[in-house]
Amino acid sequence: MSELKFKTNINCDSCIKSVKPFLDEAVGEDNWKVDTSDERKVLTVTTTEDEEEVVEAVTDAGFKIQKLEE
Repeated sequence: MSELKFKTNINCDSCIKSVKPFLDEAVGEDNWKVDTSDERKVLTVTTTEDEEEVVEAVTDAGFKIQKLEE
């Protein structure tokens, strides 16, 4: 499994609830989290899936997402 990090515009609990079913289906419940206290609203995902799966799930939920290079 790898850890992927993304900059998003998921910025509140309501937004997290909106994206939850999409990310749960794509990468599994408890395999992702959003740090809403970080100004970049960093989404961290632990997965065996390609990053495209994560990007698709977040954009399908109506949010913006961009891969962060560490």
